[in-house]
Amino acid sequence: MKQGLGIREQGTERAMVVAGVMSGTSADGVDVAICRVSPGPKVKVLGHRAFAYDAKLRAAVLGAMDAKTISAAELARLSWRLGAVYAECVETTARELKVRPQLVACHGQTIYHQGAAEKFLGAPMRCTWQIGEASLIAERLRVPVVSDFRPADMAAGGQGAPLVPMLDYCLFRHAAKSRLLLNLGGIANMSALPAGCGVGDVLAFDTGPANMIVDACMQRLYSRRFDKDGAVAARGRVLADVVAKLMQGSYFSALPPKSCGREEYGAAFVARFVALCEKAGARKQDVIATATAFTAETVLDAYRKFCWPHLGQRAPLARATEMFAAGGGTRNAVLMRMLRDGFAGLGVKVGTTEAVGLATEAKEAAAFALMGWLTWHGLPGNVPSATGAKRAAVLGKVTRV
Repeated sequence: MKQGLGIREQGTERAMVVAGVMSGTSADGVDVAICRVSPGPKVKVLGHRAFAYDAKLRAAVLGAMDAKTISAAELARLSWRLGAVYAECVETTARELKVRPQLVACHGQTIYHQGAAEKFLGAPMRCTWQIGEASLIAERLRVPVVSDFRPADMAAGGQGAPLVPMLDYCLFRHAAKSRLLLNLGGIANMSALPAGCGVGDVLAFDTGPANMIVDACMQRLYSRRFDKDGAVAARGRVLADVVAKLMQGSYFSALPPKSCGREEYGAAFVARFVALCEKAGARKQDVIATATAFTAETVLDAYRKFCWPHLGQRAPLARATEMFAAGGGTRNAVLMRMLRDGFAGLGVKVGTTEAVGLATEAKEAAAFALMGWLTWHGLPGNVPSATGAKRAAVLGKVTRV
């Protein structure tokens, strides 16, 4: 068995150049990270590019996510259009970096994710759906593609999320320091790695919304995609009573493993949130400031309730606890200040993955590059302690050329 990972030594693993492709719940575009993944496993990011969805494509993606009714034809067409977009993004990145991938690992675009079991047609079930036709990518680039990573974990009893903890464990575990990895995408997820941990000691879960509510409020109130640098939030007043009321939501007290998405924090939640702010006399900038503070508080609350006790139990003699944040939310200066101020009182030093040479926007794409490499070699890619799966599972489906 491989030490720590708990996966069978195959003896045939080899280094490969893998293009990881990620489009997240913010639905703002595509990140491509071309990585050299080698046995260990070890991941070196060779380069990263970000591509924004055009306005019509983003509207179609958001419409599919929040739709109560949509035709099968629209979903099929959107999946194939996204496949072509992903192929073009990888092709452009490879050309600019002057490197040819041997494998593409494409997460796809989540349009529905239900991590907790609910009864459907008489039976309890979990489900998830990521779209983006992998055959188009394989045909255009003439390389194999691994896609559709989440269902295998769900079939093994997990929630299909979060999956990034495998990268967190491989890259960031430390013998003497406890570490927290925070990803601020549309949804925020956190991994807690006690000092000297094995893979079974990793605690990871979605803490709640990150950019999703701020972005939706910016679109609704200012017709902008996001709050650049947190400039609007910086001019606003935080409505502490609204934040406190929202923190009473059942998700925040639910025990990990747990995951969430636009199903919980999409259009209906945003409408309720804005109504609460307006009832409290908020100006537009106050709504954005309050949404930003709500995101920060969900992260801090998750650490206090779940991660702090876990780290103390698993690594009571750790010399320090460090946090490395990644994702688009790290560009929001107000959000990062709120997190630094909040964590300072908890003895946690907050930085970003840039400090260890990993671009903040490349992390999730790099994580799927790693998972694609693991799948190609028949090795598990989930962390059961994070997803709740009964066992480690080989993730994804392989489309060959």
